[in-house]
Amino acid sequence: MPAADDPQRPGAGRWVPEDASVSRLRDAAEACRGCELWQPATQVVFSTGSPHARLMMVGEQPGNKEDQQGEPFVGPAGALLHRAIDEVGIDPAEVYLTNAVKHFRFEQRGKRRIHQTPELGNLVACRPWLDAELAAVDPELIVPLGATAVRVLLGPDVRVTKQRGQLITQDTPQGARRFVPTVHPSSILRGPSSARHEAFEAFVADLRVAVRALTR
Repeated sequence: MPAADDPQRPGAGRWVPEDASVSRLRDAAEACRGCELWQPATQVVFSTGSPHARLMMVGEQPGNKEDQQGEPFVGPAGALLHRAIDEVGIDPAEVYLTNAVKHFRFEQRGKRRIHQTPELGNLVACRPWLDAELAAVDPELIVPLGATAVRVLLGPDVRVTKQRGQLITQDTPQGARRFVPTVHPSSILRGPSSARHEAFEAFVADLRVAVRALTR
């Protein structure tokens, strides 16, 4: 069901200013009521990084730490991502970091807030923000991090398990864009500790493909 047909998820379109800069989008997002996730969340978590970055990385949604601090990728998964970015020699200041969904979806269990994957309606409702970011930043390359971001940006036919680390060119409403899908760094942390080094090295290898694509 389209988000516009659901009164709980009218979609972010009415809050997204047209032809806006990243800073204007960020300010406007604070008022967004495009889906129900704004209510329990502490705040909107929009993006960080250069508004003119050549490389955009897109995750799923903010986590608990991000929800508290108001910036994406500041928790444990973010630390792992920044470590990988440093290892492949990407200047962090030249990376634009954002998420497909701008509010934290969680289940309250006592004092803990447990991450829940956004529903399709949340992804559809929040998509106008991501489209506006793509238009404003106009990156040369996009790295979707994890299955949710891959689904939003590349559609259901692309699977991160099968096509991670591959350079993919796809037509979008903004024209042809290049993507290198990979896993979300949180998946590395969820895996067994004995396998984390190998998983991290595979993640770094995917990012090296992105680096090579930017130098072409």
